[in-house]
Amino acid sequence: MTQKLIQVEKLQNFINGKWYEPSNRLHTAVTNPATMETLVQVPLSGLEDVKAAAEAAKKAQKNWALVPAPQRAEVLFRVGMLMKERKETLSQLLTMENGKVIEEARGEVQEGIDMAFYMAGEGRRLFGQTTPSELKDKFAMSVRSPVGVVGIITPWNFPIAIATWKSFPAIVAGNAVVWKPATETPIMAYELAKIFEEAGLPEGVINVVFGSGSTVGEAMIDQEIIRVISFTGSNSVGRNIASKCGERLKKVSLEMGGKNAVIVMDDADLSLAVEGILWSAYGTSGQRCTACSRVMVHKDVKEELEERLQKEIAKLTIGNGLDASVKVGPIINQGGLEKIKQYMKIGKEEGATLLTGGFTLEEGEHASGHYFAPTLFTDVAPSMRIAKEEIFGPVVSLIPVESLEEAIEINNSVEYGLSSSIFTRDVNKVFTAQRDLDTGIVYINAGTTGAEIHLPFGGTKGTGNGHRDSGLAALDVFTEWKSVYVDFSGKLQRAQIDVE
Repeated sequence: MTQKLIQVEKLQNFINGKWYEPSNRLHTAVTNPATMETLVQVPLSGLEDVKAAAEAAKKAQKNWALVPAPQRAEVLFRVGMLMKERKETLSQLLTMENGKVIEEARGEVQEGIDMAFYMAGEGRRLFGQTTPSELKDKFAMSVRSPVGVVGIITPWNFPIAIATWKSFPAIVAGNAVVWKPATETPIMAYELAKIFEEAGLPEGVINVVFGSGSTVGEAMIDQEIIRVISFTGSNSVGRNIASKCGERLKKVSLEMGGKNAVIVMDDADLSLAVEGILWSAYGTSGQRCTACSRVMVHKDVKEELEERLQKEIAKLTIGNGLDASVKVGPIINQGGLEKIKQYMKIGKEEGATLLTGGFTLEEGEHASGHYFAPTLFTDVAPSMRIAKEEIFGPVVSLIPVESLEEAIEINNSVEYGLSSSIFTRDVNKVFTAQRDLDTGIVYINAGTTGAEIHLPFGGTKGTGNGHRDSGLAALDVFTEWKSVYVDFSGKLQRAQIDVE
């Protein structure tokens, strides 16, 4: 039944408002990670396709930038309405290609809807500043100007939400977009492109080029026309992008993952803490950049937390995310599964105690998908690799601590700084934690996931390069500040010199 939701057998690139086969005619299969069923064929495009998309974007952007921002916003509003009308269909398609459970897919689509309406509101703001001039009969202000053509490279784990975080602010600010989606999850890009088309976005303002990062992504960096690269993905790829963009003086925004921790103090509501850990660690099968992968627990409540977690983990249902009773879906592909398995070996060799999980599920209903049992290690030392490196799977390491200060120190000791959380009833500990935790996002009495679209999303250290997705901060990635001085004195006035 759900297979009929996919309207084509072979996807095409969307360039200048038209659908095109890749110039090299190459495609690869996209499979459902829960069933290994082939869903669609996706292009493996090349340099010529990227060039065509960049040229189309450059041509379209000149006119799009002249459209009044409130009118640009109206297109985004229509996009949001169309997404809202098709929310259930989009959610089912997302689960089919990505594997996340249906309630999470619905949440992700809703995030895109929310972003459409939020950024549509910016069409009547896009605020600059006015400020007094130091000279008489002179007016001073700053305004936002579009950068021009922007390139966005989005991951498979949030194939529509992250795309909206990047494309919507770029579009409302007057830019045109070249978008490379992940090849594992291209259906969301196909559906969103169709929605843009139906909403009346002019030809060439959004262009979708499917293909690998090593080919399409590299070609986007090399295109002089593309002046911004906004990337979400691995740290190693992000560093490479930053280096190459730096050589070309391109603006670059990076969001590159995390090693996120929950702190559970001795005064915490343990029932709430368990609920928060389960959701943020095993939701999306741990395949979120904000997923909880460490828990620093006070030694006085460590044993009780372990017992409660094991009891609740045993209740988690694992399977095809289209089944509403399932709470944990598959791992995206065999490569992801093998990486998780390797970390099981590493954790045991380093001396961590495996309490539950640690194995693939390969029998019965799990025989045809990429499934891994929710896993819990305890007595993990902060120096262990499983406590420092991003695993990107349903794996949690419990680290015993004796104080809040020790927990904060351990939290801040890793190379990433995306999300952190603390469970406590002590308001003093709350304010100490929110001040001292070196992460871009801090949660109080909640897990490490659940960012809302009207606040900046991103982190410190190895998580990014200082820019943010979502919220007003996203506009800074896709605009340049322009200072404007209007002198109506009728004479030449020199700043800093002709001051009385």
